[in-house]
Amino acid sequence: MRNDFTFIIKSIPFDEDYLPSENTRITTNFANLARGESRQENLRNALRMIDNRFNALAHWDNPNGDRYSVELEIISVEMNIDAGGRNEAFPLIEILKTNIVDRKTNERIQGVVGNNFSSYVRDYDFSVLLPEHNRNRPEFSTPENFGELHGNLFKGFLNSEAYKENFHKPPIICLSASSSKTYHRTDNHHPILGVEYHQNEFSPTDQYFKKMGLQVRYFMPPNSVAPLAFYFLGDLLGDYTNLELISTISTMETFQKIYRPEIYNANSAAGTCYQPNLKHSDYSLTRIVYDREERSRLAVEQGKFAEEHFIKPYKTILEQWSANCVL
Repeated sequence: MRNDFTFIIKSIPFDEDYLPSENTRITTNFANLARGESRQENLRNALRMIDNRFNALAHWDNPNGDRYSVELEIISVEMNIDAGGRNEAFPLIEILKTNIVDRKTNERIQGVVGNNFSSYVRDYDFSVLLPEHNRNRPEFSTPENFGELHGNLFKGFLNSEAYKENFHKPPIICLSASSSKTYHRTDNHHPILGVEYHQNEFSPTDQYFKKMGLQVRYFMPPNSVAPLAFYFLGDLLGDYTNLELISTISTMETFQKIYRPEIYNANSAAGTCYQPNLKHSDYSLTRIVYDREERSRLAVEQGKFAEEHFIKPYKTILEQWSANCVL
């Protein structure tokens, strides 16, 4: 059964000339920036923010704060299903890859793959399956085996020849902390990731990513105002270089400042006990245009797209594959 599934990786630059492809989820962070009248200015400003943040964190041997630049690639992962004579590719996942340009040495350094995480199947799980499951229930619950198919698909990709041929380290996914949970500052401090926080309990996102084989730690980097969630395999602090970690922080903190300014562009930093709040009023806006309400609406549309073109047509094959999956 496993041989029926193959993964195809495609890559395009994310720069000021970027235009989303037809297969890109338009709710994806980077795709949102590339729409409307301000698209090129949005992209230019976001990329400048990333570079500035990178140089602020990589401050050693960098007296003018301009030694480094971050180049981003959008990695699109298609899953090819050979079933019953139908050989079709479905746009499964989109992630980002960072590359670091050192202007002092003229060296181009590989960064981290992952960073942002975009998935049609996750849209289906959270925007279609979960609401339907809870429609007439007095208390919120999740369906049996919720997230297992998605988790196995992700682990299948990480174990594929396509991943191993293209990427030399496991991914780091960096997301916002959950506004439904409380985080407590610890005494653990990392020179790049910053101060570590522990949460009071796992969020639905934490549990969902656990089924993808990823564990989570929360850190508030130097001069940040709120902790970020880092999802990873292996040893987050030991497996990656300082520059690799900085590339993830600078990229994803920039996106969070744009999309969740109430949390990540707040005018005061998280304290010892912290709960993120999207209704927080003391924050600053970036100069980048973004429509959060449209993003929520489109997530439902994209979940239904996954249901129609992937979940329903291949339901039996996917269930059999996931049930027999050993990853």
